[in-house]
Amino acid sequence: MDKKELVTLATEARENSYSPYSGFKVGAALLTKSGKVYKGCNIENGAFSPTNCAERTAVFSAISDGEREFTAIAVVGGKDEINSYCPPCGVCRQVLCEFCDKDFEIYLYDGENIKTYTLGQLLPESFKL
Repeated sequence: MDKKELVTLATEARENSYSPYSGFKVGAALLTKSGKVYKGCNIENGAFSPTNCAERTAVFSAISDGEREFTAIAVVGGKDEINSYCPPCGVCRQVLCEFCDKDFEIYLYDGENIKTYTLGQLLPESFKL
């Protein structure tokens, strides 16, 4: 699967966002080494701390299904239109680090262009036990 296809799936996942408080909709599409794709969207909560990001929703869904090896994730977000890049937050970066190598690819889409980063670039000094 190429990065454009993964971005399209992340854009579709964004439509399921539950974001009544911020209005900021995010979708993610996580590609496993086995070729499966897990979609996720952000899910807000009035208490805020139980809110879950799209990236973690996708990762947790994949883990719950028995997947443990991942190659890439596309992340798409924005308030109304997709018009800027939406990189994973620090918590999501750390969760990705738990299951992915430093060369794991992260695709960000601004509505026109796709930027590619590695997890090592976005989280160069990750925490490991």
